[in-house]
Amino acid sequence: MSATSAFHETFGRDAFGDYGRPGGGSPVVQPSRMGQPTRESQTRHAVQQGTPGAAQPTRQQSAKQQPAKQAPLRLTRRGRFVFIGVPLILLAALVLSFSGFLNAPAKAAESAAELSLTPTVTVTVQPGESLWAIAATVAPERDPRDVVADIMQLNNLEAARVVPGQALFIPSN
Repeated sequence: MSATSAFHETFGRDAFGDYGRPGGGSPVVQPSRMGQPTRESQTRHAVQQGTPGAAQPTRQQSAKQQPAKQAPLRLTRRGRFVFIGVPLILLAALVLSFSGFLNAPAKAAESAAELSLTPTVTVTVQPGESLWAIAATVAPERDPRDVVADIMQLNNLEAARVVPGQALFIPSN
């Protein structure tokens, strides 16, 4: 089926020879009964002639003569995104920020008096020494992995690398 024949089948010509949507657009022509004019045509004829005392058409009659049809509302792809996507994105941002607020780390203490100091010893790193060796020397009874983690946290180290001559705070418990 060609595009032209599909167009003609869908829209077709109305009584006036114009193309239009099926059942819409053109006014429906109703024949008068037995050659007698209808009330609408009499009123229209009287108004056109300017006959004194002729009834003027009201808004309702005008609306009946030319029905105003409004096209149905259709959402485009962009409209659906704005209508659905933007609120979902805002909701996700709100949920993430709220969950971040709830998962924030707690304060260590309310005041400086409540803080407890960790007893430490200062050690200077010797050439060829590593954090693992220092941890094994300082706390042989504890797991070296835990001691290395404590040393890294206490000294704000990003990695377990140390250089000779570096001073480290070592927990002494």
